[in-house]
This record gives sequence, C-alpha cells and structure tokens, in this order.
Amino acid sequence: LYRTSIFRESFSLSSSPVNSTFYSYPFTPIFPIAMAEEKAQDLSNREKVLLLFDVDGTLTVPRLVIKPSMWELLKSAKPQVYLGLVGGSDFPKQQEQLGGAEAGDVRNFFDFVFSENGLCAWENGKALNSHNLKKELSEDEIAQFVDFCMVYIAGLKLPKKRGTFVEFRSGMINVSPIGRNCSQEERIEYFEFDQKHKVREKMIEAFKQQLPELAKKLKCSIGGQISYDVFPHGWDKTYCLRFVEEKQFKEIHFFGDKTFEGGNDFEIFHDKRTIGHTVKSPEETEELIKGILAKLKK
Repeated sequence: LYRTSIFRESFSLSSSPVNSTFYSYPFTPIFPIAMAEEKAQDLSNREKVLLLFDVDGTLTVPRLVIKPSMWELLKSAKPQVYLGLVGGSDFPKQQEQLGGAEAGDVRNFFDFVFSENGLCAWENGKALNSHNLKKELSEDEIAQFVDFCMVYIAGLKLPKKRGTFVEFRSGMINVSPIGRNCSQEERIEYFEFDQKHKVREKMIEAFKQQLPELAKKLKCSIGGQISYDVFPHGWDKTYCLRFVEEKQFKEIHFFGDKTFEGGNDFEIFHDKRTIGHTVKSPEETEELIKGILAKLKK
C-alpha cells in the first residue's frame, strides 16, 4: 500500500510500518550492546555547551545509517558536552538512521531529540512537546495543497517516478516529486537531475503563484536530496530552540548541510542563539566535533 500511494501519513514509532525507502551501507553497523543498555556515563562535569546536529548529510549520508565511527565519537563526547538532534523527519526515520532497534532508543542517549523541527520533542527520553499541523490548517486548506501537489507532479517530466509523493507528518507536509519510495540509486539520479533543472525550486514558486493566500501561511524549505518540507511560518528548525533557552547554555553549536537560503538549516544556522557550522559530509562533522572538544580541554 505505502509503495503505491501518493499520500501517506506518518505515525508514532510503535505503529509505523517498516520504511521500505531506508537503505544501509554495504556493511552492517555493529552495536554489540544497545546504546540505551550501556553502562551509565559520568555526566557530572560537562561543559554548558550543546552540540545540536541535523541528521541527513550531517551525522549520516542522506537516508543511510550512521557509521560506527560517528557513534563512538558521540559516545566519547557525551561526558564532556550536551548532545541534541534536530531534523525535519519524524522520529521513526531518525531512529532508523541512527542504528534502528540495535542501537536502542536514541531518545535515551541524546539529551535532546527534536523531530519535525521540534514539533515533537524529548529531553532525556521524556516528552516535551507534541503539536500537530491539523491544529493550524483547516481540512480544506490541507486538501488544496495536496491537490496542487498531485496535479503539479502529474505534469512533471522526470527520469523516473515512484510512490509516496506527499507525506503528512505531525508538524509538516513533506513533498517529493520523484516519490519517497525511490531506491538509493534513483535518489542520487534524481538529486543530480534536480540540481540541474531546479525541480523543487520551480514547484515551490508555482505553489506561491497558484495559491498565494495559502502561501502566506506556509513556508517551503528544501531539505535532503529528493523532497521539501512545508510548514507554518516560524516552524523551521529555530522552533526547537525554545526548549533549550532556559538551560542557559554558554554555547549552542549547530551542524547542518542545507544552510543556504531556502535550505532547511538556513534559519537556525543564522540564528543569533547558535554558532553555525556548515558541513558537506559526516566525516567533516566528525572533524569539527573533535576540534570543539579539543578547545574545551585547553
């Protein structure tokens, strides 16, 4: 059903079906002890510094599973600083990319986990927030937007089209012209095509022109390789910062790959409350983490 539908609604981790669009590295990461089951670390002497990470393209290659070297680095960093995740994806996708069930519930490892830009939020495994797009938009407005997407995508000439073009999440709508059910090879092919032909950018502009009143309510933000997110203005990744402001961190370092204007990391990267770092790969993220930890030890 999900492989052929044009519209899909995401549910909680316990009820979410296996995501057939998830891909792993040629090797299988080994988690001999689930992260949540490991011996508790001494966190009594941590600096009041938060490292806040995007997932796709930052901690992992887009839609691929985290490498063991990144997990080991994060584990070594946790007794020194606070760690957080913020992404546009729903939590089940974040969990998959961070090792799945073998890694244990990652909400028990990271100090903060923000799914869907923080519309769903947890601190040390405890829920902080859960908000829903349905409270902000009428069913008619949602239908208008979905209808626009279906008609526009139907008229696109792309190398390939698959399934799940519109995904309704708790705090946003995710739109993929090729469809989220594409394979990893098809994902890369589409990304290269999109880089050249600006498919997503043109679709966003068409939305603004065809539904100007609805566009006043909704912001479109390009993220990942194959899709863009749609949410009310103000619901970008800066939304999550409201949950950490009261902690009075000396520094909040944000790491992301889509920090250009129109990218889904742009607003939080430029926010005065954060120190922004643009990365092009997880390997670059690792080097930046090491550099920050080395400075804290001096």
